[in-house]
Amino acid sequence: MNLKNGMETLPPPPGIIGSLRTGFDTVAAHIPAILPPLVLDLLLWLGPHLSLNQLMQPVLAEFQSFASTAGISASDLKNAMDMYTQFFQQFNLLGILRTFPIGVPSLMSGEMPTRSPFGAPAIWQVDSLGHLFGLLILLTICGWIFGGLYFQWVASLIVPDLSAATGRAVLQTVLYSFLWLLLAWMIGVPVALLLYILFAINSLLGEGALLILGFLSMWLIVPFFFSSFGIYLRKQNVLLSFLSGLQMTRFALPGSSLFVLTMLVIGAGLNFLWTVPDNASWLTLVGILGHAFIMTALLASSLVYYRDTTAWLQTVLERLRATTPTTQA
Repeated sequence: MNLKNGMETLPPPPGIIGSLRTGFDTVAAHIPAILPPLVLDLLLWLGPHLSLNQLMQPVLAEFQSFASTAGISASDLKNAMDMYTQFFQQFNLLGILRTFPIGVPSLMSGEMPTRSPFGAPAIWQVDSLGHLFGLLILLTICGWIFGGLYFQWVASLIVPDLSAATGRAVLQTVLYSFLWLLLAWMIGVPVALLLYILFAINSLLGEGALLILGFLSMWLIVPFFFSSFGIYLRKQNVLLSFLSGLQMTRFALPGSSLFVLTMLVIGAGLNFLWTVPDNASWLTLVGILGHAFIMTALLASSLVYYRDTTAWLQTVLERLRATTPTTQA
C-alpha cells in the first residue's frame, strides 16, 4: 500500500513539447550558439574546395578498363562512369569536417554545392594518396574537436556551470569518436561483406538481411542517441556516459523513443525546405541560417530532455528504494 502511495506521488516524466520549448527558447536567447554550423556551411558553400577529381581519374580509368573486360554492358558501364565522374567533380573533402556521431551539423556537406553567388569556387586538387590520408586524419580530428566544443557550448547554456569542463569534454569527445570509428570498422566491414555474399547468393536473402538490420538499427539508435550527453552535462567519461544513456533509455521507454523520432523528423523534414533554393542564389543563405538555428535548438532540446529525464529517473529510483523496506515489513 505504501509502495502504491509512493508511486502515486511520483512526478510525471519530462514531456517532448516542454523540452522542445525550453531548447528553442534557450537558443533564441543565445543566438551566437548557432555560429559553428553557420560558419561551417558558409565555408563549404562560399569557400574553396578540396577536390579529389584529378587524383581519382587514373583509378576511374583502371576501373573502366577492368569493367569492360569483365563483360559489363556498355550502357551500364557508361552510367556507372558518369555517376562516379559527377560525384568526384562535386565532392569537397572539407565536408569531412562534419563528423559523426559528434560534430557540427552541416547542410552543405550533403549538398556538395559547385556554385555560389560568386560563381564557381576555387578548386584545390589533392595530388597524392599521402596528402589524401593526411588530410583525412587532420580534418577528422578537427571535426571531432569542433564538435566537442559545439556540444559543450550548447550544454553550458543548459547547465551554466560547465564552462570549466570544456577541455575535459573535448578530450572525451575525441576518445568517444575514435572508439565509435573503431566500432564502425569492426562491425561495418563484416556486415558489408555478409550482405555482399547474401546478395550474390540470392537477392531476396540480401533484402531480408537489410530489413533485419533496419529494424535492429531502429532499436539501437535510441540509446546511442543519448550515449554522449553525460560527457557534457554530467562531466562523465566515455564509459559512464554510455552506461548512463543506456540506463536512461531503458527506464524512459517509450517516451525517449518518441522523442528521438520527433528530433529526426523535424531535422530531416526541414532539411528539404532549406535545400529548395538554388546554390547560386543568396536565398541559400536563408536555408543555412534556418538550418543552423533549428539544429542547434534541437541539440539544446535533446540536452534538456536528457537532463530532466535523468533527474526524474533519479527521483523515481530514490522513492522506490525508500518504499521497499516498508513493503517488505
